[in-house]
Amino acid sequence: MTVDTAPAAPVTTRPAPPPARRRRVRPGRLGVHAFLMAVSLAFLAPLLLAVYASLRPYDETSKYGYFSLPKHLSFDYYKQAFSDSGMTKYFVNTLIIAVPGVLVTLFLASFVAFAVSRLRLRGGIVLLMLFTAGNLLPQQVIVTPLYVLFNRIPLPYWMSDSMTMFDSYWAVILVHIGFQIGFCVFVLANFMRTLPQEILEAAIVDGAGVWTQYWRITLPLCRPALAALATLQFTWMYNDFLWALVFMSDGDKLPVTSALNNLRGQFFTDYNLLAAGSVIVALPTILVFLLLQRHFIAGLTLGSSKG
Repeated sequence: MTVDTAPAAPVTTRPAPPPARRRRVRPGRLGVHAFLMAVSLAFLAPLLLAVYASLRPYDETSKYGYFSLPKHLSFDYYKQAFSDSGMTKYFVNTLIIAVPGVLVTLFLASFVAFAVSRLRLRGGIVLLMLFTAGNLLPQQVIVTPLYVLFNRIPLPYWMSDSMTMFDSYWAVILVHIGFQIGFCVFVLANFMRTLPQEILEAAIVDGAGVWTQYWRITLPLCRPALAALATLQFTWMYNDFLWALVFMSDGDKLPVTSALNNLRGQFFTDYNLLAAGSVIVALPTILVFLLLQRHFIAGLTLGSSKG
């Protein structure tokens, strides 16, 4: 009796993969990274020094210097700065100015940008140039004319305690809108020009009117650009001190940037306490950037790549 055995299948061995090549680091790339790190540290150094000083007692820094090693760290200055300066009231004043200013600026700027870039508006390029040229005017040049003008514009009592535009939130909000709308129109118009024209053409075929083309089609596509502009505009209006100081005489209406003056003594100033107040004032802008970071970066990198 014979048993047929099938021939064994040949054993195939896969060739060993070639060893991974190490990526060669170019000296130029190292130089670029070193330069970027140095610039980042240069920008962060004042903020880090302020945070470091705000955690140390003033007696310790005055004796050993601001660059010495700490012996005691605490958040006592933050509590004192928030209570002594009355920042809650000033934060509300700043939000009353910044939030409507940002919303109205972006709303009006998107109107103009849509008309200039998406509609066949005669003289649209000239209009865009006029809005852009408004950014070239130094703001300090018209401080005196605006001061005189706002003192002569009457307002009802429920809008202003002074019965004029002067010493009211309206004056500061209007100035911010007037100066910032040109920059927003320029950015939004250039972004809307990159949107495919076929989208609007298809909407027109479906019977969409001008408002539908703007509100339901174009504006949602501009979300990254609007988020980037909202972050910048809120930061600029939040940090403003000049216009509120010029157009407001009532100290209770001043924004949060003026609250730091309450931490300065007549004969002595605790700079560690002042540093803690500065860090508290800067926190809202940092929070806004963190919340809109993804949209902000997307808005800055628009058009950086093709395809």
